[in-house]
Amino acid sequence: MDLPAFGVEEWLNKWETKAKYDISQSSIKSLTLEELIGLDGTKVADFFARYANTNLDYGAIEGSAEFKQLVAGLYRHVEADNILQMNGATGGNFLALYALVNPGDQVISMLPSYQQLYDIPKSLGAEVKFVRLKEEANWDYDLDQLAKLVTPQTKLITLNSANNPTGTWLKADQVRRLAKIAASVDAYVLVDEVYEPLEARENFLSIVDAYDKGIAVSSLSKTYSLPGLRIGWTASNKEVADLFRKYRDYTTICGGVLNDALAVHALKNKDKILARNRKIVAENMQLVKDWVASEPKVALVEPESVSTAFIKLELKEDDYRFFTRLVKETGVLLVPGAAFGFPGHARLGYCCQKEVLQAGLRRLSTFLHQQ
Repeated sequence: MDLPAFGVEEWLNKWETKAKYDISQSSIKSLTLEELIGLDGTKVADFFARYANTNLDYGAIEGSAEFKQLVAGLYRHVEADNILQMNGATGGNFLALYALVNPGDQVISMLPSYQQLYDIPKSLGAEVKFVRLKEEANWDYDLDQLAKLVTPQTKLITLNSANNPTGTWLKADQVRRLAKIAASVDAYVLVDEVYEPLEARENFLSIVDAYDKGIAVSSLSKTYSLPGLRIGWTASNKEVADLFRKYRDYTTICGGVLNDALAVHALKNKDKILARNRKIVAENMQLVKDWVASEPKVALVEPESVSTAFIKLELKEDDYRFFTRLVKETGVLLVPGAAFGFPGHARLGYCCQKEVLQAGLRRLSTFLHQQ
C-alpha cells in the first residue's frame, strides 16, 4: 500500500501549535469539559464521581447500548444494533473503505473533498474517478456528472456532505437522486456527514435514510464541538454492519469507557449544543461576510450553516509559500487551497473564538496588501 502525504493534516501538524491566530480549523469552537458536563447543570466532580469505581477496561466494544440508541435516534430508519462506534469519523471512513474496496474496483469520489475518501481507495488498488465541484456553480454537487461517470463496475461512491472545505451540501431531493443513480449500478454510497448543517435541517437527509446500500459516517467532532473525544460512528443496514464488524476487529477495539460516557452526555444534551453552535455560526459568518465585502482581494461562496468555508484570494506567489510566510510573519494560520487541489484558495475555519477570528482577518488583509 502506498499513500501520498495527507495535505491538510500534514500542514496542520506542522503549524497549528505554533499559530497565534488559528483560523484554519473546521470544528465549531470546542467545548471545555466543564461546559460539556454543565449543559444540564451537572458539576464536573459529580459527573466523575459516578465513575470513580468503574474499571477502566475496554467497556462495550461497539459503544454502550445507550450510545448506540442515542445515535440511532439521529436517523429515521436505523436500528441501534447497526450503529458501530468508531475513533472519530476518520475511523469510520477507513473502516468502510477497508471493508468494501478491492483491487480493480471502480470508486467515484469528489473534488475538493477530504483526502481520505479518494486516496485510500487508490491505495487499495481501485480506479478512482471524480465529480469535480465548480466555484462558478457555487460548489454544488453535479449529479448529471455523476450519472455519466457510473458504470456497472462502480463499487462505491464517496463524498462528504456538507463538503470539506466549501461548506456546501446536498439537499434532500439531491440525496434521493444520488441514491437512484447508485441503485442503477448497485453501488454502495459512503457519505461522511460530520459537517451536518446547523440550519435548514429539515432539508438535510442522511444517505442511510435514503438508500439501503447507503453508509453514513459521522462524529461529535464538528457540529457538536467535541473533536477531543474522538468518538464517531457508522450507520448502515444490518448486512453492511455485520460486514463491518469483521473488519472492525482488525482496526478498532473501543472508544474508551469515559469517552463513551461523555459522548452519551453530549448526545443527551445535543439540543443545547446545537443552539449554542447556531449562534456561533451565525455571528461569526456575519463577521466574515462583512470582511469579504470590504476586502477586494478575497471572494467567498458562502457556506450553508456549516463550520468550514473556502475563500478565494488574489495571490502573487505559490500557495504554500504565501501561507507559510503568513503564519511565520503574522501568526495567522489557514489551510492552503493547494492541500485540497485548489490553489489560490484557503480553508477558513471561522467558528473559532470571535476575537481570534477578527484579529486573524485583519492581519490577513494587511498581509494580502503587502504582496
